[in-house]
Amino acid sequence: MKQTFVKAAVWASCLAAVACGQAPTAMGPGEYAVMTIAQTDREIPTNYSATIRGRQDIDIYPQVSGTIWQLCVTEGQNVSKGQTLFIIDQVPYKAALQTAEANVAAAEASVATAQLTYDSKKELFARNVVSQFDLSTAENNLLTAKAQLAQAEAQRVNAANNLSYTVVKAPSNGVVGTLPYRVGALVSASMPQPLTTVSDNSTMYVYFSMTENQLLNLTRRYGSIAQTLKNMPDVELQLNDGSMYDKKGRVESISGVIDTSTGSVSLRAAFPNPDGLLHSGGSGNVVLTNSFKNCIVVPQAATFEIQDKVFAYKVVDGKATSTPLSVEKISNGQEYIVTSGLVPGDVIVTEGVGLMREGTPIRPKGEAAAQAAPAEEAAAAPAAAENQEQAAAADNQTEQKAASAQTQTEKEE
Repeated sequence: MKQTFVKAAVWASCLAAVACGQAPTAMGPGEYAVMTIAQTDREIPTNYSATIRGRQDIDIYPQVSGTIWQLCVTEGQNVSKGQTLFIIDQVPYKAALQTAEANVAAAEASVATAQLTYDSKKELFARNVVSQFDLSTAENNLLTAKAQLAQAEAQRVNAANNLSYTVVKAPSNGVVGTLPYRVGALVSASMPQPLTTVSDNSTMYVYFSMTENQLLNLTRRYGSIAQTLKNMPDVELQLNDGSMYDKKGRVESISGVIDTSTGSVSLRAAFPNPDGLLHSGGSGNVVLTNSFKNCIVVPQAATFEIQDKVFAYKVVDGKATSTPLSVEKISNGQEYIVTSGLVPGDVIVTEGVGLMREGTPIRPKGEAAAQAAPAEEAAAAPAAAENQEQAAAADNQTEQKAASAQTQTEKEE
């Protein structure tokens, strides 16, 4: 009896489950994220590798040979124009100057003697005591003595200059670089390495390069090279440790020659350096900000490329339609600045474009959610009523089968 009752209950449950089943729904258009095109402003920074140099980096070489007798500065010291840096042994140059001065005195005496001789011969020639030959000879000796005096004077000046060159002075204001030579080192004008380098670090020159195409874009945007230099925005400097320098600079010059080996052109920007934070020989990145006003910006993830051409899918009549785009060469790696192909108000697909095909039905995600809510509510009422009816019918069948099973059991007993 118990087994018969259990079988009847299982059979009723199966019927109820079948009655509650629903037919599969038909698949509709795919749901995709979309965006409506609108104009906006963008500032896109571009980095260029740069080398930092002082306004003046002057290599200091000795003009005379000798040993360093005195070192008057230290590395990294700020010096002013005319300040003494080194003193080279002066003893031989002082002796040379004294010799030159003695030669000048001897030459002056020779000139005086030749002048007396010439004056005497001239008076005697007037009295017809000496011949014209004697007078001419005396005059030539005077001219020779004067020439020797001029030569001695030149040697004295040269010796004085050599003595002054033993005191090596700073040619400009700046900072002293390394000092590879110390007291006692033998130096000369032909040495390969300078005594030191004096860098004028009050204003730093930062050199960087850009490609020919980048220069063409700048020139087209601002006009001629002169207009580009005048209207270009201030540039920033990213230091080698990744931090940003707190003062902005200006691009002062653009090379008029493109390097044929690299296809790039050199630019120079000037940055103030009142705190001495920048050092000559350093490196960093020049950050040039490109401003775009009232432009159309699209995510790069919403585009695809075919043969170096950029495309996007516009939603036209509920279907995906591929559209070629013209974009700026400058980008931030995440977005494109569109110059043609899209207008404000257009709707483009922003996801799944790599797997999409022409004519794919599109239902915007937001719109699909809004339409699905009332549709589900409308469909819920009849479905619930039908389920209730089926459940009631199943309960009646179960009760009938249970009663029949109980009657049959009683007969058997």
